[in-house]
Amino acid sequence: MTEHPTSHEGRQPLAARPQERTRPRDRSPAAAAAPAGPPPQPQPQPQPHAAQSPLQAQAQTSAQSQPQPPQDIAGTARREGDRLRFVGAATRRIARGIDLDEIVLGLCRATVPTFSDAILVYLRDPLPVGDERPVSPFVLRLRRTDRLRLSGDDTDQSMASAMPVLDSQHDLAPAAELCEVRSGGALSEVLRGVRPVFGDSAAARAALPELLGDGRSVPSGHRAILAPLRGRRRVIGAAVFLRRPDRPAFEPNDLLVAAQLATHTALGIDKAVLYGREAYIADELQRTMLPDSLPQPTGVRLASRYLPAAETARVGGDWYDAIPLPGSRVALVVGDVMGHSMTSAAIMGQLRTTAQTLAGLDLPPQEVLHHLDEQAQRLGTDRMATCLYAVYDPVSHRITIANAGHPPPILLHLGGRAEVLRVPPGAPIGVGGVDFEAVELDAPAGATLLLYTDGLVESRLRDVWTGIEQLRERLAATAQLTGPDHSPPLEALCDDVLDMLGPGDRDDDIALLAARFDGIAPSDVAYWFLEPEDAAPGRARRLARRALSRWGLEELSDSVELLVSEVVTNAVRYAERPVTLRLLRTDVLRCEVGDDSPQLPRQRRARDTDEGGRGLFLVNRLARRWGATRLSSGKVVWFELPTRT
Repeated sequence: MTEHPTSHEGRQPLAARPQERTRPRDRSPAAAAAPAGPPPQPQPQPQPHAAQSPLQAQAQTSAQSQPQPPQDIAGTARREGDRLRFVGAATRRIARGIDLDEIVLGLCRATVPTFSDAILVYLRDPLPVGDERPVSPFVLRLRRTDRLRLSGDDTDQSMASAMPVLDSQHDLAPAAELCEVRSGGALSEVLRGVRPVFGDSAAARAALPELLGDGRSVPSGHRAILAPLRGRRRVIGAAVFLRRPDRPAFEPNDLLVAAQLATHTALGIDKAVLYGREAYIADELQRTMLPDSLPQPTGVRLASRYLPAAETARVGGDWYDAIPLPGSRVALVVGDVMGHSMTSAAIMGQLRTTAQTLAGLDLPPQEVLHHLDEQAQRLGTDRMATCLYAVYDPVSHRITIANAGHPPPILLHLGGRAEVLRVPPGAPIGVGGVDFEAVELDAPAGATLLLYTDGLVESRLRDVWTGIEQLRERLAATAQLTGPDHSPPLEALCDDVLDMLGPGDRDDDIALLAARFDGIAPSDVAYWFLEPEDAAPGRARRLARRALSRWGLEELSDSVELLVSEVVTNAVRYAERPVTLRLLRTDVLRCEVGDDSPQLPRQRRARDTDEGGRGLFLVNRLARRWGATRLSSGKVVWFELPTRT
């Protein structure tokens, strides 16, 4: 179709105005919608639609309120389109933030300098979380203040002529850090109204000095918008947008822009605060469920690691533990509850507590797994877990292991050979009706036992046995670096093991427990059987004196003889079978007396007229530590004295 020429003055060629290619031309503003040529059919007036944003509805209402020249209509349409595009880009930038600082920074970077030359963001201090009641009084803290800066490499020099700089005398950075919102005050009324207001309105003129503090106000000639930040349930802050006098003033539609920015920011802050609270709960749960620190039992050194499946899931069902047992033994435990959610962590905590209780009874490893299986069935029919329970004896240099569906441990020998231990796999905990089997293996001095969960060796990219073989090779390669006569440092060994994880290997959380077996030399152990008779305490004193003389600890003879006599006397009184007496020399001198009576001794205060009852009182006063542990075959009473060699 041929285009009819027009002679209207001031018209630009159609090609130079691509945004108006479909807009008809006419010489009169009243007939701006009529095209050149045949008259068109009457078009229905556009009606507001429910899907329109407030910004679009306001723009449409303003455009229909009064007739405008075609140039004004085109300029208004461009401005409204620019506003819509700006709001879309700004809200996307704000939504990208995860934590509080990122969201506030996104608001500042999105608005300065496009929408304003400066911005001040105030947030409630402290920020309320969820449904909790806010703290009184209502206090706002200046969280961030940004202004336009055009210096150095921060901004393209071509922008310098278009974007002015706030000079130092008008900089609002010295604004008050804290503002207490007075009930019934001007600032309280603006915040309660929720809607943004212009800085030159009566409400804002009274509220801004209260917000900025010490009688401060917006610099003369500057334009401002005060926008409350309202979350899901309450006002959580306020934002102040500022423009210099040489920029176009804020328009009524800019209030809608400020409202949308404030709404998206406040809702994002609400989510960030809730996420921060959940992360805090997860961290606290992890610290509660997993040991804060490992014990330092005699004859073994320990190191551990725990990695969650992802930063967003900081806890899971994996756990590890090291529990000292009577006779200087130590129980090593590692387990994995299905899943890595908060529920899995709670179940893990219950099973870990049960394992600690059972370990205190000094039950065999297979019996511990049996009772854990019963506990898992009591927790629910779908409570499944794998677990490996091992007991290391530093005196005999032996380790007893029972397995419940867990990956087998790896033993790294002193010479650098890594061996996957052959342990009966067993069924997972929670299956029920399955017997567990224990095996006893050598644990030579200098060897390292590595217990781990399947998250270390299994992922989408490899099966569990491939991962176990890669782990074994990694341990052997690490041991070769330290030579055949030295074991690799435990902490460095754990870090090196975790370095084998690739980008796709973090499908599950990981628990890792490494134990270096030092053992106790036979020359540092003295062991006797005493018949339960009246002469047993005297014989125990003589045997202890000889052992201390052989070890060069004669200065401890008086204290040790007194304490050994008291403990053996108490054991002989109730025992029916021979009493055991064992002395262990390590960094301390440890004495252990065992008998077949399950009744634990109890310290009491004897009266002046009593002939007995002072034995444990003396033990408590003279020994550095002492205790009593019930065993399946009786009990062991022990005490420790510091060596002064």
